[in-house]
Amino acid sequence: MACLLEAPLRISVLSVSSVKYLILITNTFEMMTIAVEIPHYLLLQEVTATSRHYVDRLFDPDPQKVLQGVIDMKNAVIGNNKQKANLIVLGAVPRLLYLLQQGSSSEELRTECAVVLGSLAMGTENNIKSLVDCHLIPALLQALVFPDLIFIEACLRCLRTVLISPVTPVQLLYTDPTVVPHLMSLMNQSLRTQEYTTQIIFHCCKTPEHQTVLFNHGAIQNIAPLLISTSYKVRIQALKCFSVLAYENTQVSLTLVNVIVNGELLSSIFVRMMQRDKPIEMQLTAAKCLTYMCRAGAIRTDDCCIVLKTLPCLVRMCSKEHLLEQRVEGAETLAFLLEPDVELQRIASITDQLVAMLADYFKYPSSVSTITDIKRLDHDLKHAHELRQAAFKLYASLGSNDEDIRKKITETENMMDRIVSGLSESSIKVRLAAVRCLHSLSRSVQQLRTSFHDHAVWKPLMKLLQNAPDEVLVMASSTLCNLLLEFSPSKEPILESGVIDLLCSLTHSESPALRVNGIWALMNMAFQGDQKVKMEILQSLGTEQLFCLLSDTDPNVLMKTLGLLRNLLSTRPHIDQIMSTHGKQIMQAVTLILEGDHSMEIKEQTICILANIADGSTAKDLIMTNDDMLQKMKYYMGHSNVKLQLAATYCISNLIWNEEDGNYCCVSNLSSQARQDKLREMGFVDVLHKLTQALDPNLCDRAKTAMQQYLA
Repeated sequence: MACLLEAPLRISVLSVSSVKYLILITNTFEMMTIAVEIPHYLLLQEVTATSRHYVDRLFDPDPQKVLQGVIDMKNAVIGNNKQKANLIVLGAVPRLLYLLQQGSSSEELRTECAVVLGSLAMGTENNIKSLVDCHLIPALLQALVFPDLIFIEACLRCLRTVLISPVTPVQLLYTDPTVVPHLMSLMNQSLRTQEYTTQIIFHCCKTPEHQTVLFNHGAIQNIAPLLISTSYKVRIQALKCFSVLAYENTQVSLTLVNVIVNGELLSSIFVRMMQRDKPIEMQLTAAKCLTYMCRAGAIRTDDCCIVLKTLPCLVRMCSKEHLLEQRVEGAETLAFLLEPDVELQRIASITDQLVAMLADYFKYPSSVSTITDIKRLDHDLKHAHELRQAAFKLYASLGSNDEDIRKKITETENMMDRIVSGLSESSIKVRLAAVRCLHSLSRSVQQLRTSFHDHAVWKPLMKLLQNAPDEVLVMASSTLCNLLLEFSPSKEPILESGVIDLLCSLTHSESPALRVNGIWALMNMAFQGDQKVKMEILQSLGTEQLFCLLSDTDPNVLMKTLGLLRNLLSTRPHIDQIMSTHGKQIMQAVTLILEGDHSMEIKEQTICILANIADGSTAKDLIMTNDDMLQKMKYYMGHSNVKLQLAATYCISNLIWNEEDGNYCCVSNLSSQARQDKLREMGFVDVLHKLTQALDPNLCDRAKTAMQQYLA
């Protein structure tokens, strides 16, 4: 807690030689902004003449005159932003804080000081910054120890006004560990303290750490009874508190689902608050609470309060009859609710024609026909980006799993054109939402072959990949992975655009997600690719980077790199050519992975690479001459994991295969008979014979197929 402020020196904070004022000059043809330098002494004279006497009276030795001076100051600043700024410039704030903190000040004086400070905070954002710089927040928090209720209410009201401003660092509330519990103790002293403290909590709960602090100090127990308050302001603020406390927080959500208020479960109170006769703000906030509890796992997705109440309520919020900001919030909350659940997506898609309803989100700003529409245009412009962003998000959630829903979305009027347009919008948030929508639709084979090809969506997507923030790059590169699948018509033109260098550059990113997507796209490109493409990938990626990725600490990066290597090592000519130049390094990397502490999935993929190498004509010699690797394959054939057994058995089956490829000139240095004899001596025949009795049918069949090579 901050110490008491010393009595401030009576100096002005205007200490620069001159101040620039911006003057707007407007005429029929143009608007210009001209910076005019006004000498400091002239500006200070104007400020002093109009406001100095208010500040001077704060320093009067007579307490009654000081009190009257504060009251007069209060009356002077109400609704007058210029006067507020002048008083802040003249140093009124430090003096008001000093008087507010002094134990010798009367209760009335302290209260009036808090009221004036609250009024100053109701001005511009610059006013708020000045108040924060004067350490207003710690001073007010410390002043809350005084017992007078009217004074406490005035301090909380001022704190509320400052803390809800976007320019105020909310962390100031958590600097002193005694502040939050003290706020909780003050909450129920009056309706006003309930309203102000819940507003403060709502605006200052921004991170999981904040949620934990508030939870640990009894926020749920203190706020829950306020949901049945007689005051609407208190009820709605309490509801908003629960929405930020429950967001992506399992601990809070699991606690909320068991809370009982006046004999009724909290979730039932939320359901009542979503009834159509309740204010829209209340319906929407209650729906958010239940959505967050559901996403945190506290309420099942098939619970009637979600399917029959929350989902329909959020769909209602998307309709034209509501304010634009409410439609944005409704769509974004619904997108969050639907995101992981296929059944909810299907239900939502047939509720109140939601898919068609969202098309209206793209029709803002509306066309202006008369000068009286200017205000509406200004309002529409402010929310147009948010509306498009919300619509793209909701379309992305709706179409993330079901093919029929994706088809319905793409057939909505001008939908693909809107997505393509969204990829090049000025707003980063809209671009991100548009590419998320595109990614969701790109999971459809049918859409990749039709809508995506018809609208050449790969072109704006490639442009987006050239210069974008990481969060956009992650989603865009993930979408590109789908466009590079074998059956996608976009694959060839993307290849011709020189995408390989771009994807290889992503593998150098510090972001694991970007590294994964870069490798994933290369893996898809290499699948059944021709030799030219494979060699171009190897040349652009570089041997050093490939083996660097094979030792990446992120298991997802390693898994996709193994997938890329497996696709590169397919078809015998390709296998033999790559292994002839990179065989030694590849075998070393494979050995390190098999001997390392990796998951079964990673080791299975690694053994599958060995199985591909064993299918080469000359490449198989790298395994046959490596007794240590052969012993590893023998070990994995007897492993408890069936997938590892099957992969190792495939590898050995390829090694003992006795049919030579007459159309391919490269021949192993060891004949099939020599390979079979060596493997027999190492005990592989006995292992294969044992596996012919395996319970897994695939493993059993593969072992029998391998055994037949000894009889051929």
